[in-house]
Amino acid sequence: MSLRWTILAPAYDRMSRNSEEAGLGDLRQGLLADAAGRVLEIGAGTGVNLPHYGEGIESLVLTDPERPMLRRLQRAAHEHAPDAQVLQAPAEDLPFEDGSFDAVVSTLVLCGVESQPRALQEARRVLRPGGRLVFIEHVRADDPGLARFQDRINWLNRLLVGCECNRRTLSAIEAEGFEVSHVEKTTTPKAPKFVRPLIVGSAVAGSPP
Repeated sequence: MSLRWTILAPAYDRMSRNSEEAGLGDLRQGLLADAAGRVLEIGAGTGVNLPHYGEGIESLVLTDPERPMLRRLQRAAHEHAPDAQVLQAPAEDLPFEDGSFDAVVSTLVLCGVESQPRALQEARRVLRPGGRLVFIEHVRADDPGLARFQDRINWLNRLLVGCECNRRTLSAIEAEGFEVSHVEKTTTPKAPKFVRPLIVGSAVAGSPP
């Protein structure tokens, strides 16, 4: 169990509330309302996405690697999605067969996984060919000055909250066999400037190699 998440889990929703109320929640709603079929959410955390799923869900599986978050996720699922399956699993090692899902959801997750390539490979593996990865992720800034600041502060952000704020996540998605079908570059509202650059979108999985 991570000591970091033992400390952060109880405060996680409070820490992000301003951003959620200032527009991040609306981004989640717009991204997830059309999710359909067999859906897997990786790094589901405290379950903040659960109220935003629409009626097209055939089945919903929620994973998170951290037990302190998992307890909160189970409570949220009981309230918002009682038929959902909740499992402890890292994004880099998903306990599902190839082609098990129509959609994989990743929101503010790929910044914190130990191996971003491995997590994306696993997402593609468990998606059926033509399935969708839908994502909201904060990323390395296009602005050179802000990107340099992200580089300088990244060690501290990683130490405190386990997040790599300067990852080139969109390029990583494309490098792992996804075809990006839609992406919006925007900013995280009411957030420190080094985690403001944000991408919101979806990508289609090709056949595994």
